[in-house]
Amino acid sequence: MGRTTVLATVLTLVPVTAQAAEPPCLAPAEFSAVSSYALPSLIRGAISRCGPSLPSTAFLRTSGEALARKYDAGRIAAWPTAKAAFLKVGTIMNPQVSGLFGAMPDSALRPMVDGSMVNMVGQRLPIDRCTSLDRAIELVAPLPAANAAKLVGIAAGLWAGDGRARLGQFSVCKT
Repeated sequence: MGRTTVLATVLTLVPVTAQAAEPPCLAPAEFSAVSSYALPSLIRGAISRCGPSLPSTAFLRTSGEALARKYDAGRIAAWPTAKAAFLKVGTIMNPQVSGLFGAMPDSALRPMVDGSMVNMVGQRLPIDRCTSLDRAIELVAPLPAANAAKLVGIAAGLWAGDGRARLGQFSVCKT
């Protein structure tokens, strides 16, 4: 059983606990770190999910992997804060699973997180949103990785004022 499969299996236990308590919110800086770490995997998941439905000239098909590689550079610096944010959210959802992940070495945990993000996007992204997502990614592509991640954090922070800032189990604290 691969690491991604193990993570997916463990995470099937999470919804039972997730209904019991609202996950903690993340500060905009934490959300930016999660974004910085997650962007390459999320882009790769979008390529996998949307590629077949997009025209051959679409940004994700022609330049998506190059952008994911460009954003890979910022992942290492973002990992400590992103890991803490992942564990912060996971502790409320399922303390035992979060404790298990917190005890894992980064060399084992990071590939599991990466694979689960690629799979999540690859399975859950509605195909009818691929064209809009392709355009949005193309607009952000010229930005350095750190700026793109901060933009995500700022946008999420702006939305937090009206209670809409949520990305899966991650929500941004109201400022």
